[in-house]
Amino acid sequence: MKEGISFIAIDFETATGKRSSICEAGICVVKDGEIIETQSWLVRPEDNLYSYWNIQCHGIEPKDTENAPEWPVIWKELKQYLTEIPVLVAHNAAFDMSCIRKANELYSQEKPEATFYCTLRAARHNYNFGTNTLGYLCEQFNIPEGTHHRAGDDAEMCARLFLRIIEDAGVTSLEELEYCGGEL
Repeated sequence: MKEGISFIAIDFETATGKRSSICEAGICVVKDGEIIETQSWLVRPEDNLYSYWNIQCHGIEPKDTENAPEWPVIWKELKQYLTEIPVLVAHNAAFDMSCIRKANELYSQEKPEATFYCTLRAARHNYNFGTNTLGYLCEQFNIPEGTHHRAGDDAEMCARLFLRIIEDAGVTSLEELEYCGGEL
């Protein structure tokens, strides 16, 4: 157990090229180095519009989200997790953090106070692989893969990868990872 290592791995799928077009959100909650919960929500993006290429990537279609809640409903639930653990982790965090920012701007939601860490940046810093995609890294470390490009599965893969990076780097507190972190 990694006492004091707690975070929420997060992942978003989008319906179009707009970062605010979240159609699925996923989280994996880690407390004291142990995964305690993984969850995902379908989200109805603005006007329930999708691009062909995004559907090809994740397989989520307008019919899947036509009755799903919009971002403000999901955000209210996600914020409850952030009140206890205000630390987010994502693979390519620049994308996921911008999804939160843009969706909150679109729906006039407040931005939370949270720290984030990026497993992509951490992997580039700690390893010397030719590629650093989430799927490739999980394959290299024998991390179980779910359905790639589904938010809950990707969030759990990211959490397991981050725990592996922490172990390999000999980190005892997240503050030691300032090279891959920032503020939301």
